[in-house]
Amino acid sequence: MKFYKKVSIVGIAMLWAGTNLAPQNVADSLHQLPEVVITEKYDDREIRSSAPLQILTKQTLQNLNVLQVSDAVKFFSGVNVKDYGGIGGLKTVSVRSLGAAHTSVSYNGIPLSDAQTGQIDIGKFSLDNVEALTLSLGQNDQIFMPARLFASTSALDIRTTLPSFENNRQFSGKASIKGGSFGLFNPSFYLAKQFSNRLAATVNGEWLSANGKYPYLLRYGNAKGDSTSWEERKNTDVQNLRLEGALFGKISEKSAADIRLYYYRSDRGLPGATIFYNTDGFSKQRLDENTFFVQAHYENTLSQLWSIQANAKYNRGYVHYLDPTYLGSEGKLENKYTQKEQYGSLVALFKAFQHLSFSASSDLTRQTLDANFYNFAYPTRLTWQSVVAAKYVSDRILATSSLLFTQTFESVKVGDPADNQNRWSPYISVSVKPFENHDLRLRAFYKNIFRMPTFNDLYYTAIGKRTLKPEDTDQFNLGATYSTSFGTIVPLLTFTADGFRNNVKNKIVAYPVKNVFEWSMMNYGKVEISGLDLSLETIVRFSEKIGLLAGSNFTYQKALNMTDPKSSAYKNQLPYTPRHSGGAHATLQTTLLDLSYSLLWSGIQYAGAQNVKQNEVSGYTDHSISISKEKKTRLGNMRLSVEALNIGNKNYEIVRYFPMPGRSFRGTLSIYF
Repeated sequence: MKFYKKVSIVGIAMLWAGTNLAPQNVADSLHQLPEVVITEKYDDREIRSSAPLQILTKQTLQNLNVLQVSDAVKFFSGVNVKDYGGIGGLKTVSVRSLGAAHTSVSYNGIPLSDAQTGQIDIGKFSLDNVEALTLSLGQNDQIFMPARLFASTSALDIRTTLPSFENNRQFSGKASIKGGSFGLFNPSFYLAKQFSNRLAATVNGEWLSANGKYPYLLRYGNAKGDSTSWEERKNTDVQNLRLEGALFGKISEKSAADIRLYYYRSDRGLPGATIFYNTDGFSKQRLDENTFFVQAHYENTLSQLWSIQANAKYNRGYVHYLDPTYLGSEGKLENKYTQKEQYGSLVALFKAFQHLSFSASSDLTRQTLDANFYNFAYPTRLTWQSVVAAKYVSDRILATSSLLFTQTFESVKVGDPADNQNRWSPYISVSVKPFENHDLRLRAFYKNIFRMPTFNDLYYTAIGKRTLKPEDTDQFNLGATYSTSFGTIVPLLTFTADGFRNNVKNKIVAYPVKNVFEWSMMNYGKVEISGLDLSLETIVRFSEKIGLLAGSNFTYQKALNMTDPKSSAYKNQLPYTPRHSGGAHATLQTTLLDLSYSLLWSGIQYAGAQNVKQNEVSGYTDHSISISKEKKTRLGNMRLSVEALNIGNKNYEIVRYFPMPGRSFRGTLSIYF
């Protein structure tokens, strides 16, 4: 059992950018790291990082009893996942109470986007082909990356599995099938083929279906004596298809490229809120989505001093919403949206000195939105982003800085366009190791960043406002990290603590302009957020055959509405922001089997702007356990796992009136060949 290893990384944060361009046996010679190389303990990049960095590796993901990316992200500290329940429910991620629109999501280092809503539904992404999830708060220490990845308050990166070939084999793969409660059926496959020392390819796909029918407790009032009844969630079925193919090429000894094609299709029911009058006759809304994108990455180490990379992407997304119960003249409500995006990026890296590197990036993005509405605006946004950055790395100091310039150009086919925007966004961070013989590091960062109004904010029928300004945020973080070991019994113990402060102005909110029936989007909000993130990770090695991997995190957030002193919501906690939340996980590894336990918990939160009893959403604890066993067979390595989820059978709510499933079971059989 291997609990501890050493790896070489690129200046702490070059985990993926140069070293993982191509598969093993194809690009071994490409590992010429353009930034400073430091040899350190595995995952020490989380400890050395000048801004909070959290990583869930494939090994950890296997032990967390999670099915989708959205399930795994809940174990990051400082994260709130707005979960509408069930496998097919909408799931968006907010970090440190700043909202989902402030969190960027990238797929293998290239940004995902949704110009219509400004937020990514991370429930769409499976973990079946994921190698690692990385969450950077503020900004990653990596400077050799596209400009768009500098332009957010936090960034979630999804890294998929690279092709790997052992013992001179030219073919590898995996076949898996999952099944469980609520009609879950989820087969998947992954195949990798090496054509030559310079060319390899992968293809993977999965199908997921579930009826989603789970029991929940319906309350007929909020008073203690009010009646309750057990009901069954309806219109909760979901069918997802995901297909992906990738080609990896070694162009020369110093250059490599890859290209990926991705297709996703989903058809799901929208069950609606579990309120007394929301009967079966009204819960019939459907959502049909499909997404296709192709993205390409090229990288070349020109010399010991210069490296370049180029990225390109085309994305098309389609959404069809149907409400057959809508009481309108047509007897239904049917909305269709089509988004298109063209994206290109160029990046240059210059290693000026032994410890100092500089980079420059420039991105160009074109986004459009079509809809089947009468008199729709049909908006187009052209965004140019450029950034210059610097990084200094030594054994005891890591410092980064960047200056981002963003300019947008708005146009529409109908009506007047929104205002064009241009912004400067500075960032600076530092991590210092004050003692040579102790791995204690102090870190701090400051960042000013903004988020653009979405197409819905600007152009949505009736409530959109075309004069909106960007939402502006100042981020401050001060923290400490510590790593140590206690001989062979405890080879690794790490601890992180970060205090933070976020000030938001020009917050975009929906606000009544005349009466409760007439609303408009406005730059009305002002928010002050302060809090504390804590995390602890350890490895305990009882013997050569038995070991324990465990970790926990805790977040305190005081997120106050400071908009209007005359308002009844003044200095109240923001909706869906618990003051206290956390998680824990532990895996006991033995030669016979692995036993895993995971916990998620949250304090109370509020569904409305006012912190009153009738808006209160109760806190919860969610416990899950699993047993897994690996065995060599003639077909390959076989892994069987059985999971019991929410073993306390709690019908808690993350979003009010959208209950989460109670106790459920899931089994997975995988064969690696």
